[in-house]
Amino acid sequence: MPIIIQPTEKQKSSEFGKLLQEQETQEIIEEGSLVKGKIVQLTQDFAIVDIGFKSEGQVPVREFRNQKGQLTVQIGDEVELLLENMDDDQGLIHLSKERADAVKAWDTLVKIQESDGVVEGVVVSKIKGGLVVDVGVKAFLPGSQIDVRPVRSLDKYVGKKFHFKILKLNKRRGNIVLSRKGAVDKDQGQLKEAALQNIKEGQVLEGSVKNVTDYGVFVDLGGVDGLLHVTDMSWSRIQHPSEMCRVGDSIRVMILKYDETTQRISLGLKQLKEDPWTQAEGKFLVGSRIKGKVVSLTDYGAFIELAPGIEGLVHISEISWNKKLKHPSQALTVGQEVEAIVMDCDIAARRIALGIKQLTPNPWETLSEKNPVGSKISGTVRNITDFGVFLDCGVGVDGLIHISDLAWVQNFSHPQEIAKKGETLEAVVVNIDPENERFSLSLKQLQPNPWDTIQSQYPQETSSEGSVVSLNTAGAVVDLKKGITGLVPKAKLSKEVKVGEKLSLVVQTVDPEARKFHLKLNEKVD
Repeated sequence: MPIIIQPTEKQKSSEFGKLLQEQETQEIIEEGSLVKGKIVQLTQDFAIVDIGFKSEGQVPVREFRNQKGQLTVQIGDEVELLLENMDDDQGLIHLSKERADAVKAWDTLVKIQESDGVVEGVVVSKIKGGLVVDVGVKAFLPGSQIDVRPVRSLDKYVGKKFHFKILKLNKRRGNIVLSRKGAVDKDQGQLKEAALQNIKEGQVLEGSVKNVTDYGVFVDLGGVDGLLHVTDMSWSRIQHPSEMCRVGDSIRVMILKYDETTQRISLGLKQLKEDPWTQAEGKFLVGSRIKGKVVSLTDYGAFIELAPGIEGLVHISEISWNKKLKHPSQALTVGQEVEAIVMDCDIAARRIALGIKQLTPNPWETLSEKNPVGSKISGTVRNITDFGVFLDCGVGVDGLIHISDLAWVQNFSHPQEIAKKGETLEAVVVNIDPENERFSLSLKQLQPNPWDTIQSQYPQETSSEGSVVSLNTAGAVVDLKKGITGLVPKAKLSKEVKVGEKLSLVVQTVDPEARKFHLKLNEKVD
């Protein structure tokens, strides 16, 4: 409530009283208002302050002590205080420096919020959900607003000074919510705007590694980030950017490209060093033999480092005379030292084609001489596919027994029902094509062709008997007589049969071109 300071009767009758009455009668001080005064006395518990009225005010002396307990004022200092109340019994005015500071702080905070500014404060403690910050008054900093990145530990922020944005302010409730992230974003935005104005392609800048990813490194150039792609880090091949730098490292980079529309900055590190290809002219002559190290394997070949920053490619077809490699890793490993022949060299295009198989004699040149068509050859089953079986015959190339050459009559669904990997088979050489690198073999030609007998003795709808010799995914293979076999397709088996069981059959299909000799059970037999 308002406090009216009135002169005493004695003062009214004196000249001093008249002056006081003239000057102060109309002066009204409200509780909660700010007043200025001078410290006239310091006791153990209070600071006595002259605020220009009949009574002096008192302030708890602890309000003038700093965190170390030291007094921050002395007699004669002028201070601004908040008038709390008048003690009518003793005639003392109770003042507060802390509350005055809080009032001034609130006024300042309101102005800062209205101007979208930032406030400086000190983190004083950690509480559930965030931090307590002293910005003249106590304010709350939520954990989600501490930094632009997730924060794992809050302890490192306690006792440190930062800038903050004011998210919420309610003076009546004494509630303030801050955001350090907002202040950081604002500062970064200002720095970014200033930095972008000076960005020029070809410029060399000092930066700090901010983040390392699989595809490159993000570099802080002082308010703006640029991407140093892994391909622009070194003239030599590297597997991962972490091989060259870590977060926090200082790094000199060149501005390769700046897109003003997207504000994307592409950086280069290798461009600060001489391009090794400029010294490659005349060093890699076609036909020359050269050594290198395997640095990468892909589905289509192997990259060989011939000199720092210079690589050549051995296409998968040039690794071995045996073209049946599914992947270069079947013949080469990363880090392996190899020799190769330079097949082609284009310095301008930065391409060097290499060959490894050319270091050994071409087996196709002597294959037909050593293994003429019609001769027999033995080999180990190296691979089985849907279309046939590959044999390693020890001649430098694999021979293929096509599915159509596995048997005169196809009584199976897949070649793996005829051959097993690692098994040794004998076959007949049926074709050698060096130009297309084809070495064709036949397993069925080790046996007489049965189709003349089948067509003459087992026409369609002929009744016959046979014994089950095997069962597979296609059905039941039955032996009629004299080595003639046919297939009862699984769809035509109306009952379960066993190996060795004799069956009464009827010829259903005779097709030499499709190699089909299909039978069905004779349902008319009791």
